[in-house]
Amino acid sequence: MGKKMRRVAYGIVSVAVLGAVGYTAWVQYGLHKSYPQTVQISSGSALQEQIKRGEYVSRLSDCTACHTAEGGKPFAGGYRLNTPFGAILSSNITSDPETGIGGWTQEQFDRAVRHGIGSHGYLYAAMPYNAYAKLTDQDLADLWAYIKTIPPVKNKVVENQLPFPFNQRWTLAGWNLLFFKDRVFEPKATASEQFNRGAYLVDGPGHCASCHTAKNLLGGDTSAYLQGGALQGWYAPDLTANPHSGLGKWSEEDIVSYLRSGTNKITASSGPMTEAIENSTQYMTDDDLKAIAQYLKALPASEAPAPTPLSSDNTAMMTGKKVYESQCSACHVSNGSGVRNMIPSLSGNPQVNSPDPSSLVNVVLNGTDGPLTHANPTAAGMPAFSQKLSDSNIADVMTYIRNSWGNAAAPVSARQIEKARLDLQAKPWLGESMHGKK
Repeated sequence: MGKKMRRVAYGIVSVAVLGAVGYTAWVQYGLHKSYPQTVQISSGSALQEQIKRGEYVSRLSDCTACHTAEGGKPFAGGYRLNTPFGAILSSNITSDPETGIGGWTQEQFDRAVRHGIGSHGYLYAAMPYNAYAKLTDQDLADLWAYIKTIPPVKNKVVENQLPFPFNQRWTLAGWNLLFFKDRVFEPKATASEQFNRGAYLVDGPGHCASCHTAKNLLGGDTSAYLQGGALQGWYAPDLTANPHSGLGKWSEEDIVSYLRSGTNKITASSGPMTEAIENSTQYMTDDDLKAIAQYLKALPASEAPAPTPLSSDNTAMMTGKKVYESQCSACHVSNGSGVRNMIPSLSGNPQVNSPDPSSLVNVVLNGTDGPLTHANPTAAGMPAFSQKLSDSNIADVMTYIRNSWGNAAAPVSARQIEKARLDLQAKPWLGESMHGKK
């Protein structure tokens, strides 16, 4: 059976399963369930304080990043999310009554944010309502007070661009029944206030599991909580105490520094995490950053063992070393130590040791801007090497980096780089025209 036929068959089976479950869920819960508001918007001077709190909740939830298209007006939608099932565009959440949510009530807003039901029916989980469900009633009301102040922007967005059968929203009732826990955050009675605040921020507004937890075939979270996940050509690394591929060797201050500035003595952010830091975590209070750090450091380590590193006399390792010395050592230093709080160390870096090299491949091929934050206004970027290095050169140098200076990870093949170059629309190697096909 060809790849296209398998995709069609998989889609039909998925819709059949979700449809059956979805019908049950629709009968049981329906689309018109009422969600009465326990906390209302304030008035007078109290309203201004509530709007300020709501703006902070918006920062915690990183609403700006997903609801603002590149070059577009803030919160006007149109940001493209490429899922394994197709493209979804974020909605316009400005106060425009025709193309935004200016005509919504607080209850309608709550239904969408915490319960996954919008004006067109069930929402796709690209909108992390499964995390926002944990928002407290007060935070939800404060957020609504702030959202109502966003100036209207007329921008009609066709959000659902998924192919059939994934564009059938009614099947999401079944997805919700299988994977959605519709309940507010419940603090752990035996834990400290700081630990519970960290858990709330990570699992609720921060929606860290959306990227850092692997997904199953239907897009639901697996049981590998915060142990890493792939998305849109990037790999969100393990956040558990695993000392090899996770945060086991990071201190709480390392985590705070990273979330505040985008850098620390070990690494610097890239890709979607840079967006999250620039739009969200850099604005968090010190207390909230410390709460997140305490919670993450308390997570049990994932069980993935460190693999055996490749021998230095391996052919790819020997070639990769030569490429590293000529192309990488000037910035990352000969021993991979980098420059503290500016250029990432490649030695002992959890992202380097991740089982999935997608983020490293992405950065090497296309380059990346450094995180630009209040605490790090002079960030160093990474240039693109797609035109400068062949697929085999990139594969070899990455294999070398992932198996040197105490690192250990699976080798990278030229075929992986070739595929990534195509998927990421990276520029071709300039030497290809002189040397023929790689």
